[in-house]
Amino acid sequence: MSDLSNPSIIRIARASGEEALAVPVDLAERVRSLRKEKGWTLEQAAQAAGMARSTLSKIENAQMSPTYDALKKLAVGLGISVPQLFTPPKGGAPAGRLTTTRAGEGEAQVTTTYEHELLAGGLVRKAMLPYRARIRARRFEEFDGWVRHDGEEFLYVLTGVVRLYTEFYAPIEMKRGDSAYYDASMGHNVISLSPEDATILWVTSLA
Repeated sequence: MSDLSNPSIIRIARASGEEALAVPVDLAERVRSLRKEKGWTLEQAAQAAGMARSTLSKIENAQMSPTYDALKKLAVGLGISVPQLFTPPKGGAPAGRLTTTRAGEGEAQVTTTYEHELLAGGLVRKAMLPYRARIRARRFEEFDGWVRHDGEEFLYVLTGVVRLYTEFYAPIEMKRGDSAYYDASMGHNVISLSPEDATILWVTSLA
């Protein structure tokens, strides 16, 4: 018996062009779960998928086997790919973690060049480290060499004007609303070009 004739196996196309084999989940339960994660009613989900409410209801109650066109409509409506309809989310059920940091209540860490306010301190084992930074430095020479660390980093300018220095690129002047994403293992430093200290939001990956 070939893989294609075995109903207990589904082929999933990867971005690399390779194929992976996965044991399918209960499609009816998967679709219902995805809809409820979005907080949608049957009517709302059906409208997003461009199908009749009765059709979606039958799919969720395992009363019909949807065609590929119907699966494609469902995936588009739910904002996922078709293979994701047949594979459980990575890590199983969502953990449901949540924390908030009120303005000015983040943990402060002050250096000669930056004044950091660490955010989301109530969560441990985070995949990202978000923090607000006040840029005190005005010249590159104020740094003791490049800052380098593992992971990737996202920078968003909140106030003022800054200059982002990176090891392999020309300096970039950035103003409020500008952002940058870069490999944090590449040397990088930021200075304020404003008369006042500029402020930025930094998010660093920890994985």
